[in-house]
Amino acid sequence: MMSMIRRSYPLQAIALVVISLIAATAVVAQQGPPAIAVSVSMPLAKRISNWDEFSGRFEAVKTVEIRPRVSGVIEMIHFKDGQLVQVGDPLFTIDQRPFQIALDVARADVERTQAQVKLQESEVERATPLARTGTLTGRELETRQANLSVARAQLESAQATARNAELNYEWTVVKSPIAGRVSDRKIDAGNLVTGGTAGAPPTLLTTVVSIDPIHFVFEVSEADFLRYARLNSSGDRPSSREVANPVRIRLADETAWTRTGKMNFVDNQLSARSGTLRGRAILDNKDQLLQPGLFGRVQVFGGDVDALLIPDSAIVSDQARKIVFTVGPENVVVPQPVVLGAIVDGMRVVISGLKPDSQVVVDGLANPFVRPGAKVVPQLTPAKAAAN
Repeated sequence: MMSMIRRSYPLQAIALVVISLIAATAVVAQQGPPAIAVSVSMPLAKRISNWDEFSGRFEAVKTVEIRPRVSGVIEMIHFKDGQLVQVGDPLFTIDQRPFQIALDVARADVERTQAQVKLQESEVERATPLARTGTLTGRELETRQANLSVARAQLESAQATARNAELNYEWTVVKSPIAGRVSDRKIDAGNLVTGGTAGAPPTLLTTVVSIDPIHFVFEVSEADFLRYARLNSSGDRPSSREVANPVRIRLADETAWTRTGKMNFVDNQLSARSGTLRGRAILDNKDQLLQPGLFGRVQVFGGDVDALLIPDSAIVSDQARKIVFTVGPENVVVPQPVVLGAIVDGMRVVISGLKPDSQVVVDGLANPFVRPGAKVVPQLTPAKAAAN
């Protein structure tokens, strides 16, 4: 009996140890994981040049539809589809023979009327002294003077007809009115085309668009327009209607804003359908890479503003929102939705969502225990150092 009692003591001790371990585990589970050290930074307050981004596309400064001014048969085509042309380069030649005949007739008529004028001038010269002596009546002199006036008028009419014939003959060679790139031919040699002076609409031959410089057209929202208008009223940013504010442009495959231009137009009303206002910038295109219809992004100077900047690595995505983790009261992680701007000096501009004294978690986000509601040990780090 005594031996059985002695053997039960070790079993009771083991049971007590197991119960103690279970109780300790339960306490740890209730308390959660230990606080994790994270690096935090306060937003860097800085006055920056604000650049607003918009999408848009390039448009030619000049676009010309090439149509004939006279009717006739296309005799020659002087360009290759898509080539560059200069002002005055011939594009099409219309059969010139009918217009050459009309010009010859008009010039002959001018010579005939010039002879009539000379004849009538001599008649007046001879009649003038005879009328003074009474040999010729005054009525006869007036008749000869009237004939001279009619001959001069006929000469002016013939000269006008000749100039018109010369103009029609000149228009048989259709030239490019601008420098740029020509499109493909819309009609081949041998076809009859209708000129602009006929009753039917003139035939479209091709189009020419200018290349350098080039326009970039984009639209801004009503909110952006109101902000720009208020900045203009306060004197912080002049209106692009009055001042050629700078812009920066990049293409879809570019990361740097290397192309620069200036604003040169703002529309006079917002679109009733989209609620947006159309703006336009102009920029050089010396390398001729930019083509009308090409899409891109533009940054418009939005004035100097006081902004808060944080490291771009501190931003996380929550579905369609952008958020940052901040350290709230009692060192608890609090998610904070933010509205972001552009990157300036390697840091992201925060338009709204943060205060100057907000403690933003900039390091330790990869730790799965750093989540909303978790307790952390914040370690303050300068924002610029965290960004680097």
